[in-house]
Amino acid sequence: MGSRPVTVRMARWSAEHPWRAIALWVVFVAVCFIGGSAAGLNEATSGDQAIGEAGRAGLIVDAGDFDDPAVDNVLITSRGGALDQAAAKAAADDAAARLRTVAGVAGVGQPITARDGSALLLPITMSGDPETASDRVQPLRDATATVQAAHPQLRVEQVGGPSIGQALDDTLGKDFKRAELLSLPVTLAILIIAFGALIAASVPVLLALSSVAAAMGLSTLASHLVPATDTTAPVILLIGMAVGVDYSLFYIRREREERAKGRSGLDAVEIAAETSGHAVVVSGFAVIISMAGLLLAGDVVFSSLAIGSILVVAVAVTGSLTVLPALLAKLGRWVDRPRVPLLWRLTAPRTGRHGEPRKPRLWPAVLRPALRAPVVTLIISVGLLLALAAPALGMKLKFPGMEDLPRTTPAMQAYDRLTAAFPSAGTNHVVAVRAPADQAGRVSAALTDLSARAAGDPLFAPAEADGPKIEVSADRRVSVLEVPTPYASRDDRSVQSLEKLRADLVPAELRGVPGIEYAVGGGVADSEDYAQHVRDKLPLVMGFVLVLTFLVMAFTFRSVVIAASSIALNLLSAGAAYGLLVLIFQGEWAQGLLGFTSMGAIVSWLPLFLFVVLFGLSMDYHVFVVSRIREGVRAGMSNRDAVSYGITSSAGVVTSAAIVMVGVFSIFATLSTIDMKQLGIGLAAAILLDATIIRGVVLPALMTMLGDANWWAPRFLRPRPAPAPADPPTPAPELVPVP
Repeated sequence: MGSRPVTVRMARWSAEHPWRAIALWVVFVAVCFIGGSAAGLNEATSGDQAIGEAGRAGLIVDAGDFDDPAVDNVLITSRGGALDQAAAKAAADDAAARLRTVAGVAGVGQPITARDGSALLLPITMSGDPETASDRVQPLRDATATVQAAHPQLRVEQVGGPSIGQALDDTLGKDFKRAELLSLPVTLAILIIAFGALIAASVPVLLALSSVAAAMGLSTLASHLVPATDTTAPVILLIGMAVGVDYSLFYIRREREERAKGRSGLDAVEIAAETSGHAVVVSGFAVIISMAGLLLAGDVVFSSLAIGSILVVAVAVTGSLTVLPALLAKLGRWVDRPRVPLLWRLTAPRTGRHGEPRKPRLWPAVLRPALRAPVVTLIISVGLLLALAAPALGMKLKFPGMEDLPRTTPAMQAYDRLTAAFPSAGTNHVVAVRAPADQAGRVSAALTDLSARAAGDPLFAPAEADGPKIEVSADRRVSVLEVPTPYASRDDRSVQSLEKLRADLVPAELRGVPGIEYAVGGGVADSEDYAQHVRDKLPLVMGFVLVLTFLVMAFTFRSVVIAASSIALNLLSAGAAYGLLVLIFQGEWAQGLLGFTSMGAIVSWLPLFLFVVLFGLSMDYHVFVVSRIREGVRAGMSNRDAVSYGITSSAGVVTSAAIVMVGVFSIFATLSTIDMKQLGIGLAAAILLDATIIRGVVLPALMTMLGDANWWAPRFLRPRPAPAPADPPTPAPELVPVP
């Protein structure tokens, strides 16, 4: 007999030396976490995140080394009717006097009256680091609240970047804290229902949390090679909990099934390692390949997400092959304690008269159409999924703007009143210019002319009374002009104004200056350039993921047909998820139901990220199910019986894993921001479609229709003859084992 697979050898050693394996895992997690904390996090700078012309504009502005302090404002408006200018001036003077005494205020400007007289704006310059201004703005807000109490006939509000930042930090902080607090009990509750025993339910959560902790430390170390972003840690938590629970579920369910057949604890662990352990390695490798595709995007945000995801998946796979067998061996039958009486009776593994797992009643009924009429079932189910995917052809990509942030806070409500009274305080394009210092006068004149031409165009906001505000760097090499537009950042007219600036106004005024370099940036430009970046990179990332996944599946299952069908089904699943996202979020019909305001588009970064995550996580289920089907074929079942055996025997664990993911992802859909809602609903819907329609209808119909052709491969890929498994599933009496 040849040597046992490495997964079996690792599991055998861990099961025979459980305390050593557990101690090594604890030390590994501790070293990773403590080492990462000691090394510190290297965060990405604005230069690292520069994309397209908007990114070039940001780099030019950074080169100017401008003194750019944080600025907040006191906005004074009427509570109804015309604004009493005398009362407003008195309130502004009161606010100025109070705020000048507040620590952290560097200066208070002169009040500015809105063009239509509807508001008075008092600018406040804050001292200190602008990046931390939102953490230090509360004393200013307290002073403004005192002014409001002294002038109740007016509306006196604090509004600006620091105030909005503080309000959003509070709102989003509560959101994420709620999501974190809910995700753990939701996961544990679903696992208790799946296992019917508290210890069995706790083990997957323990493995997932320890994998996340280790990966957090490793990703901190890796940030010194690839800078991290704010999204890295949440994604590590999201992916780590998903795969950590999945891999443990696959392993524990198989180990319990083998023990129910009468196997000893050690033999049950070995068989679980040889079957489910192998599936975990293959699916983990598939997830890693998918995430590695993000590195091709040439974007530090995607690169940091890729590194974090790859690390947490690799750690989760390692844990499932080492410490998990040790825990199962040490716990033995205690893993099924304490039992939840009713749930235990419903979920405990049961065997029939010949020792084979007793088949569930639901899934044979679900499979009946696919097994009896595979062609018709395949055509109908694929047709429905393609119809669901069709809206994705009309997908629009945009960054969320200020108008897409939740309006539940006073700061955002004040922002709406600010932009209504002062349009130039809303959406601005940034014209950044770098030229020789001796050309500064010519550049300033050109930018002044540019501002005047833009002010006369309805696509742009009227010029302010005090003229254009042109910032010039100390070395006179960099000049910056903000060109306002009265429209929201995601309004098509804002995009038209950007295109007009880039194609017409800016080149016409600036291209004659010797040695000049210029670019147009700002919020609208960031959104448009990033969307184009995603469109350009998506085919490259998809091609990389598809080709490598095909090769992995072909060599794992020794079949090019299985590999090709795996790719096709996962593409179908991703396409349906895209279509569903467009149906929900680009229209307005679901706004009240799901609590959002439609932005008429999908968040720019979501399609690329969603593709690799869905492709990787979907492969978990696919590898596990197809591995069970192959077991049946190797044991001598007909293709139809093997498909039925594979689906029904894996249905419980796949359903449980899917419910865990759907439950956790759905929590993210309750968050306040539109990007988190889209991410949560997109992931939850895709996993639900994949675990039900794809695995329960399309896959069995396709494999039943293909028959023995499922396992075709060129000669060099065909497996060598191997001995039968130690305990194959019981074939029907009339079937002959496949040679």
